[in-house]
Amino acid sequence: MGKVMQASGERVFVMPGNHESATDIETFCQRFGFVNFQEATAEIGGVRFAGLGYSAPTPFDTPGEYSEDEIAERLEKFAEWRPQVLICHSPPLGTPLDRIKEGLHGGSRAVREFIERQQPAYFFCGHIHEAEGAVIHMGATRAMNVGKKGYLLEV
Repeated sequence: MGKVMQASGERVFVMPGNHESATDIETFCQRFGFVNFQEATAEIGGVRFAGLGYSAPTPFDTPGEYSEDEIAERLEKFAEWRPQVLICHSPPLGTPLDRIKEGLHGGSRAVREFIERQQPAYFFCGHIHEAEGAVIHMGATRAMNVGKKGYLLEV
């Protein structure tokens, strides 16, 4: 299995969810030659990508959680880069992308504010499994909770 994964190596970008630590992701990426995309940017085929893993605080005290202020601070590093594709583990708060059930949402205010202000062409998230497959528009941004299935974006 390892050799199959290593063959893709530098074309695979990995970001942590809220259950992984920075050490977990770094070890995984080193093992298979993948790119650690936590708090990172990349230009691929002329398209600018930015990625931020982890989530806003959860009731489960998982290792990959940031406060809203920490999320805002980390996202702000991407503002000048003006990514066309933003990928965050945490979805924007108060949208169908973070809906756990009627009246209960689990996303990030800071992610929502960054998207509303920066308007990347695409936004992809996960974290809230109940919202897998949800697609919305936030102004000019097409936003999707890719869930476990993921999403193939051809560049």
